[in-house]
Amino acid sequence: MDNVLVTGGAGFIGSNLVKRLLELGKSVVVVDNLSSGKIENIGPFIEKGALFYEHDVTDEEMLKRIFLLHKPKIIFHLAAQASVSKSVREPDFDAKVNIFGSLNLLKLSVEYGVEKFIFSSTGGAIYGDDVEIPTPETTCPSPISPYGIAKLSTEKYVGFFGKEKGLRYTCLRYGNVYGPRQDPYGEAGVVAIFTERMLKGEDVTINGDGEYIRDYVYVEDVVEANISAMERGDGEVINIGTGIGTSVNELFRILKDITGYEKDPIYGPPRPGDLRRSVLDWRKAKEVLNWEPKVSLREGLERTVEWFRRRGDQSS
Repeated sequence: MDNVLVTGGAGFIGSNLVKRLLELGKSVVVVDNLSSGKIENIGPFIEKGALFYEHDVTDEEMLKRIFLLHKPKIIFHLAAQASVSKSVREPDFDAKVNIFGSLNLLKLSVEYGVEKFIFSSTGGAIYGDDVEIPTPETTCPSPISPYGIAKLSTEKYVGFFGKEKGLRYTCLRYGNVYGPRQDPYGEAGVVAIFTERMLKGEDVTINGDGEYIRDYVYVEDVVEANISAMERGDGEVINIGTGIGTSVNELFRILKDITGYEKDPIYGPPRPGDLRRSVLDWRKAKEVLNWEPKVSLREGLERTVEWFRRRGDQSS
């Protein structure tokens, strides 16, 4: 059976993708250094046949051994330093992981005959502020954070390997992805952070004035976009979002209603590098991938809260 390699497969989006790939009967190899991913995310799927390597994408020699052993046909590259604020504090580390780690995978993909490289990019951090809303892929990127700069750079490298080396690829630019298995303790993932704190009755802090607008897309929809990209979208850069903008204040109100939370938010200072507005035009995804977002924000948030509730019950 042809092997599929998922980098960052113990993370939030990656583990949901691994689950779906196994359901489709794929032979899955996961590489994750567990810096943000969690073994409990991937544990049930190891039991179902997924192979797991605790390694870093910046370790080219170790990656080469994995490619030599498993000869993957499709690469889903999700491993990343995903915090915008950390990229502002440590741009060199961000570049090491997000650019040089990606280059390791691209070189090995060509060397070992990978048939398709699917790169998880960002729709929010790449376009920058003061752009058309919803933002189409034709918009000239103008990232304002090292994270966005690194993701755009990697897209360009992917395109280079496609043009010069014949590597088939698709780059997917995500909106703000949320859903089960998202880490509530990191800097990224406002839905997970709010949900966890609300269910515990703890204070919830909103960075800035709460009028930062984001395009929240449910993780299962993002996974289906990746699945479609296995056969479609060659040589394309494609937005994966909903086209609907929601402020952090509105997100707080919806989650407060779903969880029964009784406190008001606390407002803190804005985070450096954050955009004011980010909403994605997903019409190209419909045309090229035959994909569309299916889970509404309210439904997705209800599913997410339920998952966090069950996790809390199991740990108590």
